[in-house]
Amino acid sequence: MTIPSAHDVAVAAERRAAARLLLAHPLVSSSGPHADVFPLVRRHAEWLRKRFQQVLGYRLVVDSSYARLFKAGLGPRAGHQLLRSTGTPFTPRTYACLALALSVLVTAPEQMLLSQLVADVRAAAADAEVELEETGRAAGKRTLVAALRQLVEWGVLVETHGRVSALAQETEGEALITVDRELARAVVAGPLAQSRDGADLVRRAADPGFGGARTYVRRMLVETPVVHLDELTDAERDWLRTRQRREAQAFFELLGLETEIRAEGVALVDPEDELTDLRFPGTGTVAQAALLLLERLVERLRPTGSGTASTGGTLVVGVAVPDGLVDEVLAGLVVEYGGRSGWQRGYLEDPGALRDAVLGLLARMRLLAPAGPVRAEGHGVPEGYEELPPGRQVTDVRGARPGGGGWVLLAAAARYATRVTVRSGGAHHEDHDVQQELPI
Repeated sequence: MTIPSAHDVAVAAERRAAARLLLAHPLVSSSGPHADVFPLVRRHAEWLRKRFQQVLGYRLVVDSSYARLFKAGLGPRAGHQLLRSTGTPFTPRTYACLALALSVLVTAPEQMLLSQLVADVRAAAADAEVELEETGRAAGKRTLVAALRQLVEWGVLVETHGRVSALAQETEGEALITVDRELARAVVAGPLAQSRDGADLVRRAADPGFGGARTYVRRMLVETPVVHLDELTDAERDWLRTRQRREAQAFFELLGLETEIRAEGVALVDPEDELTDLRFPGTGTVAQAALLLLERLVERLRPTGSGTASTGGTLVVGVAVPDGLVDEVLAGLVVEYGGRSGWQRGYLEDPGALRDAVLGLLARMRLLAPAGPVRAEGHGVPEGYEELPPGRQVTDVRGARPGGGGWVLLAAAARYATRVTVRSGGAHHEDHDVQQELPI
């Protein structure tokens, strides 16, 4: 075995640091918050271009002042939400304001007044026949400010004098902003010219091209918390099963990620806890309530080992959550923890809002999935699908769709359960942690 030299080790570390930065922050500028790592991106630009294209099918553009990794997305219902400074997700109107502002900024002067930008956005909305909330009203102002703040965060706008938040003030303050037109052109990653509408843009952007199943599965592994095998098509599942050990080494070399392989699926874990836009467990009312809810659900619903693949049965990837159980458990948690843990009053007074926020977080973490049709044992797809009865052990989650009213607790949730210790028989009475096939 050849031992790498100190130079080779240093180069590998630099390339990994640059790749990690681009994966977490696909738009990086030489003067932005990650300016200290930007020289590494430029130094290893050619290697990074080739590796991102080969492994993930992502296109990388590196300029003298910025680098843009054009991620492809994973298709409908798989996007990552943009958030306001308050932590609330962007609304469709906020996204519309963001798109309209970008359409104006790609040809804008290098510097302009905030009031002129607002006027241009209104004119662009009229030309596109997009109906926006009146930007003169408080709610409309806040929506537009949220979009402009996002552009400031990306470096597309620089607040030279004043702040874009001045727009939301009662007197509508003014500001002078500097525009980076090159960055504005680089924001949109999808093929706009070839797309008929927004849905077509999302579909085309997610197309893995010649890489097919290989490229799509790699993207899922990198961009989602966990990939359950039964979420994949037959071709995708077969490729992952035959390649998962070799892929583990490739992901470690490129990104420093460790691979957890279980019967139900695969998860990439970052030892540095940096490559994520969503932290769980976390702080705050929603994250705390979600963790406690998850613990209770796993405790009550964990399947027995009798139906697992290791015993010759069907592999269980999840269990149906009985109707009303989430509301029941959350109500108990509010009583037990809400007051003494300082949970937000708005959630304490609105159980429905707490429920939606908690379930949304757990769904994004791929620990719960909306219940939909699931495959009956021995049947193909889509023939043989049946509606999910309460309490049913789930063996296929590919058919899960929002709107069915119920939820499936997925296998990966078991890692957040309270650890159970049993005393074995025999002379030594050793303690053993109970291990099942279900946890990922």
